[in-house]
Amino acid sequence: MVKFYKRIEHKLVEAKSFSQDALIKVVNPSQDEIHMLSSLLNFDPDFITDSMDEDERARIEIDEDTILLILKVPMKNEEDDKIPYKTVSLGIIIGKNYTLLAMKQEIAFIEKMIETHLLNPHKKSRMIFQIFFKNAKLFLDYLKEINKTIDLIEEELHRSMKNNELETLMYLEKSLVYFTTSLRSNEIMMEKLLKGKILELYEDDEDLLEDTLIENRQAIEVTNIYSNILSGMMDAYASVISNNLNIVMKILTVVTILMQIPTIITSFYGMNVKLPFQENPLTYVNIIISSIIIMILTALLFKSKKWM
Repeated sequence: MVKFYKRIEHKLVEAKSFSQDALIKVVNPSQDEIHMLSSLLNFDPDFITDSMDEDERARIEIDEDTILLILKVPMKNEEDDKIPYKTVSLGIIIGKNYTLLAMKQEIAFIEKMIETHLLNPHKKSRMIFQIFFKNAKLFLDYLKEINKTIDLIEEELHRSMKNNELETLMYLEKSLVYFTTSLRSNEIMMEKLLKGKILELYEDDEDLLEDTLIENRQAIEVTNIYSNILSGMMDAYASVISNNLNIVMKILTVVTILMQIPTIITSFYGMNVKLPFQENPLTYVNIIISSIIIMILTALLFKSKKWM
């Protein structure tokens, strides 16, 4: 899908065809669309192909008058219920008279920025850094959601004997690995933009990019903190599961021993031999009472030894 936008009276409106200083949004394009755009705008078609690759790292590539920026963007993983978050690539292709945003699937905050007219293709560097800033904020928002999930799992930690929560923690940790890798590559790419002469930067643009770098570094630190917390929780969680299981097995063992007492006593009186008091009409009651007394004494013994 290819859409063209142009800026008219402080609004970003969709256009039917390409115009000067256009913003172009490309979502999962066909080979014909890639060929059409690369021919029309005179850039390497691999720029779009690379932007479709989710495993592509954040980087900068320059080909004559065209610049490719690949930004790693966090996203909720709807394809896999187990791994809640992943990162995808957003390709930003900058030419003399256009800016192209290429993505494998719709990115919600990009669409929202278009709908709210926040993107101004006449100010390319400012527009790009606004996207970077929103992206860094999105990482932090998702990290807050991960922290809430960790808190909920922690409440179940002390009483669980199953692996469900452990698996959830493991998949969250995998998402954090994706975040860490993407955030670090984003940081390297943005530092090159700040230090180099790749884009024409004004003072306000530099301030915005520096603010974005600060948010990005904060997201890296938070990600590392949550990764360490998850690692510790998974170790503690495995110990808690084992301990809870041991407690249950201990209780079941004590109950089994106590239930064996009346079984042993009554089995003696089930033998076909002469037994003491077998003619006494109260023998049955005495057996029951004796069994209960011995069970109580045994339970008190176990409790004094702290076995239960």
